[in-house]
Amino acid sequence: MNCNDWIAGFLASDPPRSKSLVVTIFGDAIVPHGGMVWLGSLIELLAPFGVNDRLLRTAVFRLAQEGWLGAQRDGRRSSYAITPPAMARFVHAYRRIYAPLNVHWDGSWTLVLNGDGALDAAERSAVRKELLWEGYSVIAPGIMGHPAADGPALDELLKRLGVAGKLYVVQGKTMRQVSGRPLSELVAAGWDLTGVAQGYQHFIAQFEPLLAVVRAAAADGGLTPQQAYVIRTLLIHAYRRVQLHDPQLPVELLPTPWPGALAYELTRAIYLAVFAAAEQHIDATLRREDAGAPAAEPAFFDRFGGLA
Repeated sequence: MNCNDWIAGFLASDPPRSKSLVVTIFGDAIVPHGGMVWLGSLIELLAPFGVNDRLLRTAVFRLAQEGWLGAQRDGRRSSYAITPPAMARFVHAYRRIYAPLNVHWDGSWTLVLNGDGALDAAERSAVRKELLWEGYSVIAPGIMGHPAADGPALDELLKRLGVAGKLYVVQGKTMRQVSGRPLSELVAAGWDLTGVAQGYQHFIAQFEPLLAVVRAAAADGGLTPQQAYVIRTLLIHAYRRVQLHDPQLPVELLPTPWPGALAYELTRAIYLAVFAAAEQHIDATLRREDAGAPAAEPAFFDRFGGLA
């Protein structure tokens, strides 16, 4: 099996949806290059995945309606960029994807309480939806919690939803003087990790054969920049779909062995093998429409613990 065979087989068996793929490409390839792309370049970046002009225009129109993308015109040309409100969410979401799995537990939980009904129905629904996406669980009616909360991310989320100052946000630990159940048992009550584990196992089954193919192709000098870009995009797209359902629990509270750890190492190994050649394709594609398109920002090279 060569790279073209693997790509063709993957696209035939699990073709990505156009709108979701656009989000992946913006997050992985366009945000590091300034977050803006001309439509012609975006069409070219989507073409290897079988996404035609009509499907792409529909996808970006919907993303613009939802506030993710903003459109601008320059004569007959159009460009698309991540909107300022969406940029913080992009950066936070993709930081999760590329960050090493080294979150440890200090024995505490962060709890978000709506004890006195300060939120209306729409606000409660929005907070619940966003906190679930962040990996929180419903501990009890009106109480959501997480054992390894990201404080700045939680603060940004509450401000974005317009509910900052309306909720109680506290940290709690077991009282040693009181005989109570261990707080670690809240994990089993709050999260069913079976589906996430199965998602990681399916990902590993799909991509483990690719690692040997990519390394062999790279050693033979047979991996083209476009092949590397397509592989990198499909890799992050598939990993993102699984990883963003992962509640990001501390390693001490996860089942062992945890397939998420192997999935991360596999993703890192493939990404390291293809990222440089993929950047050649991305640079060339962006600069066909804009000779001044910036190279990847320095933060790009911090992904997966450092891209050598």
